[in-house]
Amino acid sequence: MKRKRFLSQCNMPFLFMVLALLAYRTAVAQHKLNKNQYDVLTGKWLHFSDAPNSLYQHLSAQSYEYLTERSGKIATLTTLADWKEWQRFVRETLLDIMGPFPEKTPLNAKIVKVIEKDGYKVEHIVYESRPKFYVTSSLFIPDGLKRGAKAPVVIYCSGHSATGYRSETYQHVILNLVKKGFIVFAFDPVGQGERLEYNDPKTGKSIALLTEEHSYSGAQAFITGASQASYMIWDGIRAVDYLLTRKEIDSERIGMTGRSGGGTQSAYIAAIDPRIYAVAPENYLTTFTRLLQTKGPQDAEQNLFNVVQRGIDQPDFLLARAPKPALMITTSRDIFSIQGSKESTKEVSRIYKAYDKPENFSMVTDDTVHASTRKNREAMYAFFQKHLNNPGSAKDEEVILLSDEEIQVTKTGQLSTSLESETVFSLNRTIGEQLEAKLQSSRNNLGAHPPKVLDAAKKLSGYREPAEEQEPVLTGRFQKADYVVEQYFIKGEGAYVIPYLLMKPAHPNRKALLYLHPSGKSAEAFPGEEIEWFVRKGFTVLAPDMLGTGEIGQGSAQSPRTYLLNWFASTLIARSIVGVQAGDVARLLAVLKEDNDIDEVYGLAHKEMTSVLLHAAAFNKEITRIALIEPLSSYRSIVMNRFYQPRFIHSFVPGALKAYDLPDLAASLAPRKLMVVGMIDGAGNSNFSGVETDQLVIRTAYTEGKAEDNLVIIPQQSAETLPDFYEAWIK
Repeated sequence: MKRKRFLSQCNMPFLFMVLALLAYRTAVAQHKLNKNQYDVLTGKWLHFSDAPNSLYQHLSAQSYEYLTERSGKIATLTTLADWKEWQRFVRETLLDIMGPFPEKTPLNAKIVKVIEKDGYKVEHIVYESRPKFYVTSSLFIPDGLKRGAKAPVVIYCSGHSATGYRSETYQHVILNLVKKGFIVFAFDPVGQGERLEYNDPKTGKSIALLTEEHSYSGAQAFITGASQASYMIWDGIRAVDYLLTRKEIDSERIGMTGRSGGGTQSAYIAAIDPRIYAVAPENYLTTFTRLLQTKGPQDAEQNLFNVVQRGIDQPDFLLARAPKPALMITTSRDIFSIQGSKESTKEVSRIYKAYDKPENFSMVTDDTVHASTRKNREAMYAFFQKHLNNPGSAKDEEVILLSDEEIQVTKTGQLSTSLESETVFSLNRTIGEQLEAKLQSSRNNLGAHPPKVLDAAKKLSGYREPAEEQEPVLTGRFQKADYVVEQYFIKGEGAYVIPYLLMKPAHPNRKALLYLHPSGKSAEAFPGEEIEWFVRKGFTVLAPDMLGTGEIGQGSAQSPRTYLLNWFASTLIARSIVGVQAGDVARLLAVLKEDNDIDEVYGLAHKEMTSVLLHAAAFNKEITRIALIEPLSSYRSIVMNRFYQPRFIHSFVPGALKAYDLPDLAASLAPRKLMVVGMIDGAGNSNFSGVETDQLVIRTAYTEGKAEDNLVIIPQQSAETLPDFYEAWIK
């Protein structure tokens, strides 16, 4: 009775809304169930239960091969002469990887404010590590320095703190060193403290793209062949330059330390700047093997392009500078593997023994997480007191921190609103403009440019021709009214497999379509969806999960952070994800033509997969027609846009703009039939002038090759109108 009364009182529109919502949820659940029925591996093959991690496992496995080879070489080093030769190799390699560094320009250092405190003073300084690339910094000078005497200095590198060296943890260390008679020079890394490069003036805080500012601009820097690390290292080198202009500084007693990201900086800078006598990186040094096995590659500056492929491991940052004093500061439950730290220590100790200076190297560990501890701080104080010849008590003392106002360097608290400072993005954009000009000049020679493009694209992307044909494994079949859907997998480049659907029409036309979609093989595979349209036209369609997508991707767990984790793993070994995927397309192409009575293969790709198809089609002329739906217009457009879409990260090729761009690959397809629909730039804009510039490169090549009729470039279209364009493309 109560139920009837309730229903009678209900608002009928509300009831309809509730029922519609329930129906929608049921439909979504059913749709998800239908999508899962085409899974090839999930829930069916226990052997491939870790398939979602295939991309990361494949990339890290290649790193392990290089690192194992390096370990074998290290094991053969016995004499001091052997070790010196290894040091020469490491120094030259690191300089090549980290550089090239610019010429040294005037620092134009200015003391903008002085704060007098009990027992010390602070000089707030702004210097230019590159022209108009300002660095905010502070020089802490203890009272009581004898007139004319020179004091030791410790350069403090900040870890990933939004406030830079102003954080409570870092100030505590800095002021303790000052109390012990050290001059301390602390500077802000880019993206931290008063150098936020994505600062919101309204809030005074970072927009916090991709969690950390470093990686957003760092990914752009890789495309031009630069790196986030090179900008940050150069800031540190110029910090030393500045200190050597100060009469209080003893040039023979320069130390450097920093925790976490500051540990990274101090390890890098001290490895290549011989003026740093003693270094104590904290909460960073492990080995690449243990890093890859645990936390994985971190922010952009912690990933040096091809460093692992070139035979370098993290212990080499200390090996390069032996026998100068070094202290590794570690914690037993750090995010950076303590086992790797122990293995690094064992390796580094050998070179110090070879130099007969074992006392110059040691490691200290405290039992805690990724944190600063009293035990570790006191070990660090004692280390610098000993090796910078500044004896005294190493006791960690209580200090009074500076207030926010006292520790602020610029008038507004941010360079972005105080000075018109360059940023990593703007500096890298300038490099991109220079590279684009060189590319355009090369494009004017249509005879020589295309072959150079293909050679460079293969090398830079890390593309590898399939070594042998793979036998497909059939896992299931669905019979439809006028076609059949078969489920397969084949072995990919590494230990992973590539799941795919093969859709065969009842009346095949001896033509096949390779169909690539960023959501995987099932994205458009059901009745009434896009793939079926082609099957009903007589095409045999192969739709795969490319490495990093579908069943061999991380699905809903995919995020900008995951994109970067995998992509940074590829940069360590001089590969790219798009290059690996293009190699797998070649494998699928061979399988498709082998057993299906196919005369001609077309290729169609959506969105992020368009860059994969572009590379694959440029390297494989057996793909006779190409359709690109909402493709990224160019790598140039990523570099030129301050805000780009992170979903394109797996499409990036480090160093690409030094030799080619995506329009060059598209141009190389002439005179093959090419359809481009809804081209967008790195920011997702379709009407940007840069898109027209990229299209012009393609049009010019087709015009010069007298193949204008084979090129169709169409503005953004709705999904409903695409079949009309497909109809023209397949004729």
